[in-house]
Amino acid sequence: MENIFVRTTKDQLRPWNKQAIVDQLIRETSSLEEFSGFSGIKKDEAEEIASEVEKRINFKKHQIINASLVREIVNQILLEKSQKVRSKEGIRKYDAWRRMCSRVGLPVYDAYLIDIGDPNSFERSENANVQGTPETSHKKKADALSKSQALSVLPPHLADMHLKGDLHIGDMEYFTTRPFCMDYDLRFFWRYGLRPDGNGKRASTAGPAMKPEVAILHAIKVLAAGQTNCAGGQGIYNFLTFVSPYLRGLSYKMIKQLMQMLIYEATQCYVARGGQLVFSSLQLSPGVPKIWKDRSIVYQGKVWNNLTYGDFEQEVQDGFKAIMEVMLQGDHIGRPFSFPKPEIDMQPDFMNKSEYDDLYRLSTQLAAKFGTPYFDNQMPEYRGSGEGISCFQCCSYHFASDKESDDEFEQKMNFEDNKHFSMGGWQVISINSPRLAYLANGNDQTLFDLHKQRMDTAIEIFKVKQNLMNKVLKADRLPFLTQRFGDGTALVDLNDLVYTIGVVGINEMVQFHTGSQLHESPDAMKLAIRTLYEMKAYARELEEKHGITLAVARTPAESVSQKFPVADLIHYPEQAKQVVKGDLQTALHLNSNDLPVYYSNGSHYYVGAPITLAQKINGEQTFFPILDGGNIFHAFLGEKNPDPDALHDFVIRVAKNTNIGYFAVTKDMTMCGSCNHVDQGLSKSCSFCGSQNVDWLSRVTGYLQAVSGWNAGKKQELMDRRRYALGEI
Repeated sequence: MENIFVRTTKDQLRPWNKQAIVDQLIRETSSLEEFSGFSGIKKDEAEEIASEVEKRINFKKHQIINASLVREIVNQILLEKSQKVRSKEGIRKYDAWRRMCSRVGLPVYDAYLIDIGDPNSFERSENANVQGTPETSHKKKADALSKSQALSVLPPHLADMHLKGDLHIGDMEYFTTRPFCMDYDLRFFWRYGLRPDGNGKRASTAGPAMKPEVAILHAIKVLAAGQTNCAGGQGIYNFLTFVSPYLRGLSYKMIKQLMQMLIYEATQCYVARGGQLVFSSLQLSPGVPKIWKDRSIVYQGKVWNNLTYGDFEQEVQDGFKAIMEVMLQGDHIGRPFSFPKPEIDMQPDFMNKSEYDDLYRLSTQLAAKFGTPYFDNQMPEYRGSGEGISCFQCCSYHFASDKESDDEFEQKMNFEDNKHFSMGGWQVISINSPRLAYLANGNDQTLFDLHKQRMDTAIEIFKVKQNLMNKVLKADRLPFLTQRFGDGTALVDLNDLVYTIGVVGINEMVQFHTGSQLHESPDAMKLAIRTLYEMKAYARELEEKHGITLAVARTPAESVSQKFPVADLIHYPEQAKQVVKGDLQTALHLNSNDLPVYYSNGSHYYVGAPITLAQKINGEQTFFPILDGGNIFHAFLGEKNPDPDALHDFVIRVAKNTNIGYFAVTKDMTMCGSCNHVDQGLSKSCSFCGSQNVDWLSRVTGYLQAVSGWNAGKKQELMDRRRYALGEI
């Protein structure tokens, strides 16, 4: 084979070498056993396949061969071999070999469409936080490759269930490389300093912050660095309490300047994957929580046993006030800040004392103006009434420290022996609940059993994830999360991370099963409650059996609430047509994945339900104690300029009198691209300059973002939402 060359995937032109095919087949299938139980290709069969490849290539016409062509021929031969064997085991073995030898990625034409921003290149927007830039093109192409790889690594029956819409593996593009989302304890960095790369080999290592502005910058860099190791949102628990020692002795003007720097650094570091802002959250308490008052502070590189966080109550109050005032002002052209999400901590220690009322009023003024805050309500008994370590993060996922032993919990509280808090999740898998109703055919027990079967499937996927992550960790590919200083504990205790099983479309599930939506019938509500309780109880059984931590949650479902009904209209059209929400008539005439249809998020009522806000609260609050992995309540406002005092009263009543653990008040706004004016409500043109170059802003799931980046299903949901006036409350 002289003068025959191959264009390799390593950007080389190398002479033809049949032995290279043999070696590649053996090497690439050798790791298969850990994923599928099949051993790799033996040498004699690899040599047979390589010889057959050589026979099929016309070297007279093609003297330079693409490696992709060689792979296609190898896969064709493996496919032919699978068709010749009779046993199912033999067929599965050849299919497994073929998957491991396949290329992943995109057709050249599709990659080109992504580069020029053609909407046909990616039919469904999965992340409204991404806009079109060269980095976006790079991310979308990388995502396509990574998703293909993940689907090839998974056993075929699991991959097919994801593709068919039986369930959804969250952030599939990151499945093989990283955990989901994370909440950090800033005391670790105040004690040891900051290594953004985790080991100091690529990025500069900074010592513990000595000045307040450095501490603020370090906090932002923690969020940015964390996103390089995680798929989802990054948060900081108990932010103001931990940063308060750095505010000692500063004027309020200076504290406000620091908080302004914090917000702008978070919303102008446009450097996260694909050219987007870091998806970030800060838990904000208006004072020092009771559980921290007597704890020694960590500050400027050491633990100060002569000072406690309770000594810095004023600094925390000033910091809270400053952040609210900065966010109330908006940016230079008056637009709201989307990140970091302000998670307003509502605890009995603050809610029952008048000294905090003015601070809470600032947060409700912000809600009235922009709808920015998220209210983290720790008043209900099931939230621990503010006595534990607990927070909401990302798009409403709930994390809490496991008090496995009082001694270890106390060590973490006191920062003893380098112990500190870390909270987060490994992976989220969402279950298509309406489809299970289609399969249950009206039988309650079948419906419960099918949900448990899907949970068993989720465990199978979690185990694949766990196996992959063990290899990633062994290769030191999560250096930021696993970083240690000296002999101390790692930044993140990976053993504490949670696996989350989420539900989508509970409303449509009960609608098909009982004939009524959640808001229409007590029987529908009872079925939903029973289903979720069955899932929660089964999750405890699975935890015990498999030795992992499981949570059942309402999935944010930014894309999944659309993906599931689109899949069901393909595979279960007659059933799905009865309950799918949105513009079904238009959807049935479109040949696209981006259809204006959706299922209700989690256990939410239908967004357009003709009920009062009080009825919506009374119904949806029922699900919060059940969904230990997270839930959110949305109050969509129809008033352009709601009365802040009335809204404040509403927020306080919800916190004190309901089981709603996490909620947001959503305002719709119109942003003019010509004069930068911001109008309240949704308008087709700017009220100031008349331009139709406008974009809308609203809350897509658990964060505010421009509507132009939403998928068609979420855009339709926006139009269907029932909005309330404060006079109706």
